Amino acid sequence: MQISKRQKEILNGVIKEYIDSAQPVSSQLFKKRYGFGISPATIRSEMQALTQKGYLSQPHTSAGRIPADKGYRFFVDRLFSLNNDDLDKDFIEKFQEMKKEIEDDLRFIQLLTKNLASASSNLAVSYFLEREFFWKEGWQELFQEPEFRDFAFNLRFVRMVDNLEKEIKELISDDFLTPKIYIGKENPISRSEDFSMIISRCSFPENQKGALMILGPKRMSYQRNISLINSVVKFLEEH
Repeated sequence: MQISKRQKEILNGVIKEYIDSAQPVSSQLFKKRYGFGISPATIRSEMQALTQKGYLSQPHTSAGRIPADKGYRFFVDRLFSLNNDDLDKDFIEKFQEMKKEIEDDLRFIQLLTKNLASASSNLAVSYFLEREFFWKEGWQELFQEPEFRDFAFNLRFVRMVDNLEKEIKELISDDFLTPKIYIGKENPISRSEDFSMIISRCSFPENQKGALMILGPKRMSYQRNISLINSVVKFLEEH
């Protein structure tokens, strides 16, 4: 279903607000934050239309709206249409300085993954294809996110990571030049419908093939995380 220009603006605003706050977005809050020169009643009507079209959902009858998978997908696709090769130059410069000081390649990849986790506030994973070796960083950062106050949610995430290790070869079997973003039910990893994953193939030092991943709740900062992944892959290509 097509959505109007105003609905697109409202949808993007709701997603940005929800990513920042982790709270359902009401029409009153949206009016206060974004205005748009329309009344809360009109905003509420547009939100209802977006809900009926599958872009938003309403967790409780009296609550505000949160993004549905379809809404996140629209948001991410729009990011790519605007700029899919955004780089964080400060992040790249940080790695350049680290590389000068650290000669051991495995130690460097550990620190690179740790920095990726810290910058994204999600779980960062480096995978060496030939060694069948995973390096995971960021559990502490991830478990500070509001979603992980729920023990059952934590358990589902840990199971997803376990399944990722079993299914990773199939996941990166095809060559792809830009990061892939899987949102909720799109995710090819078993039991991962509550989560999102950004993955990119890469070459580690000594031309070791592998992949970089950021895993977290669907409410992750896609724009920031795509930029981070692109920056790390670009750095590795040049070193």
